[in-house]
Amino acid sequence: MLRYIAKHPRKAIGGLATILAAAGLAIGSGATFSAQSANPANTFTSGTLLHTNSANGLAIVTGANLKPGDVRTGEVTITNTGTLNGAFKLSESNDSSSFSAGSLELSIDDVTVPATPANVYSGDLGQVAAAGIALGDQAAGAARRYRFTVTLDAAAPNADQGKSATADYEWTEVPAA
Repeated sequence: MLRYIAKHPRKAIGGLATILAAAGLAIGSGATFSAQSANPANTFTSGTLLHTNSANGLAIVTGANLKPGDVRTGEVTITNTGTLNGAFKLSESNDSSSFSAGSLELSIDDVTVPATPANVYSGDLGQVAAAGIALGDQAAGAARRYRFTVTLDAAAPNADQGKSATADYEWTEVPAA
């Protein structure tokens, strides 16, 4: 091959130039289009379940020296102060009553919209089901007002004189579905 190059240098250089040009075209024409995009700072935080109770640590309603037909009321506002919507429940605990069945009635109404109160419980004080009362979902920042009404029945028997009843109420919030 060296002999051929030595005898025909022009042809050899021409051939070499053709090979180099073809290689340059093959390599140089391999267009490499590209595009990029980014999604930085993917951040996550957890929400909060918090609520305030306008009568926290206090009795909502009390009554002393009740006589048949007496009614006592009290109200409490529960505000969802967390960042998540919450499903609320009201439970009764530490309850006891020595009154005859049907003599000391408790009614709990949602009076958030005063023109259309919604009853959530009616029955004897101390008889809320162990599962509690489902009060529904409450949006973050929303408040609901509840009225507790306790009535000593006008037909309470003499046997209910000097009797007593007590109950604690607890508000629970879990994330709404």
